[in-house]
Amino acid sequence: MPSPHFNFCHLPFAICLLPFRRSHSAIQSFIALLTALALVTGGHAQEAATTGKRIVTAARQQVGVTKGYDPAYTALAYPAGDVPLRTGVCCDVVVRALRQIGIDLQKEVHEDMQKNFSAYPQKWGLKGPDKNIDHRRVPNLMRYFERHQIAMHEKFKQAETYRPGDIVTWDLGGGLVHIGIVSDRMTGSTPLIIHNIGGGAQEEDILFQYQVIGHYRVKERPEVPSGEPHVATSQ
Repeated sequence: MPSPHFNFCHLPFAICLLPFRRSHSAIQSFIALLTALALVTGGHAQEAATTGKRIVTAARQQVGVTKGYDPAYTALAYPAGDVPLRTGVCCDVVVRALRQIGIDLQKEVHEDMQKNFSAYPQKWGLKGPDKNIDHRRVPNLMRYFERHQIAMHEKFKQAETYRPGDIVTWDLGGGLVHIGIVSDRMTGSTPLIIHNIGGGAQEEDILFQYQVIGHYRVKERPEVPSGEPHVATSQ
């Protein structure tokens, strides 16, 4: 069946005005063409939803596994370096989830900062990129998502704006910022958030508890082929 989202009015005008007096076989061919176009359109929409769903699934796998929070500077392997899965910071929830869909934020942020260091926040007195820590800082991830993914600039306070797998950042006050992933589960009309704000990875109703300062959506991407490594090995 054609996708319910497919609009036949989007077809070229000449096709929509085919003469009514056609043979039965011609009508069947025309219907088959419309169905094929609808399936293609529906397939693209489903791919977009699948990307977000895979992010949510990867993030949720951290709940009950990452039980601690440790912001200490740590020397990491590169690429795909990680601290032990039992601990981490808020950024690590996002980094680990996106690695499951084939995006290594450690590598992506480091390479972008090597080429465009001045485009990133200058908050820590560094003179160049640091592959151990740059991807574990919220302001750097915000800038990366602004530069390479989809930044949503409107309606931060409307729950319907957020989709599963979206990434959100907050101002907690006192100079603290936070980051998390929008869940596919809801409390009423508000989606839950998968994040680590100090007690390990949790799935909670915190979307509007703090001031939202950033909302990002990962671009559509194909599923990572089975057999490829997804997550860094932790000690």
